[in-house]
Amino acid sequence: MDAALDVLRMIRFTGGVFLDAEFTAPWCVAAQVTPEDCRPFTPMPERILAYHYVSAGRLLLQVDQDVPVMASAGHIVVLPRNDPHVLCSEMGCPPVSVDHLIQPMIGGELGRIVYGGGGETTRLLCGFLHSEMLGDSLIGILPSVMTFDVTEGAAGSWIESTFRFAADELAAGNVRSPAFLARLAELLFIEAVQRYLAGLPPEERAWLGGLRDPFVSRALTHLHDHPEQHWTTEMLARQVGLSRSAFAERFTELVGIPPMRYLARLRMKMAARRLRESLTSISRVALEAGYESEASFNKAFKRVFGAPPATWRREQRHPPDSPMAD
Repeated sequence: MDAALDVLRMIRFTGGVFLDAEFTAPWCVAAQVTPEDCRPFTPMPERILAYHYVSAGRLLLQVDQDVPVMASAGHIVVLPRNDPHVLCSEMGCPPVSVDHLIQPMIGGELGRIVYGGGGETTRLLCGFLHSEMLGDSLIGILPSVMTFDVTEGAAGSWIESTFRFAADELAAGNVRSPAFLARLAELLFIEAVQRYLAGLPPEERAWLGGLRDPFVSRALTHLHDHPEQHWTTEMLARQVGLSRSAFAERFTELVGIPPMRYLARLRMKMAARRLRESLTSISRVALEAGYESEASFNKAFKRVFGAPPATWRREQRHPPDSPMAD
């Protein structure tokens, strides 16, 4: 895990809070941070990490067909790849684009949304982090949504009050606030990643050792960005500029297993996550994992997890001892 933290500490983020939103139930919006949202703080960035800080109430957040994530007051929700997402008080409401709801910023003020049906209130501070040095191989392994309770521990009340104070300062035109908030969000992001990685089984952290090496790190980026491709060790070696033997030796030494075995594990891990966290069809999951047929995927999945994908998914959603399993 030290390798991942070394990579994170090398990254210098810019960013800030650009939106103060107040929703009253029922409400549902479709959102994604755009480069235009970031314009007041930084030149138009290509790679963005989005986050929402819930200062009051609660919300559900869903990416694609994934299972919705619930976050209540005091939680920060991070989207490492800035995926399009839906925020709502309850699932099933038709989403409205936030682009049609944001009141335009005047001077140094925050963008503002006040929207909903008049029920329970949820307040958000929405922001972003951006860096040209963002580690793709690390970001690629993270889940699409990460939640972190900032009220945990002795510093919780300080973090919460600091977010609110800095946002108020920004609304008043204080130019120091964006950098201050970016630094605070950066620290919270690093903490969230550290907690996520600490919870992984040792065999799923083997790849971290390769992040320090520029050749292996680039190979990991290719594998995580396009696990469905028909990679060979020779193809990866060409991509990073090494001979096949030199690359294979380097990769195996730093990661702990050969490149193709790592790819097979990666595909199964990503497939399992998709099965557990989304409603995506098994045939689609098989295709995303690089398998040409559902049958071959089923066989490989059962070999790793001990059950076919459909059975495994059902057991993950409703464990045998759950009342819903009957």
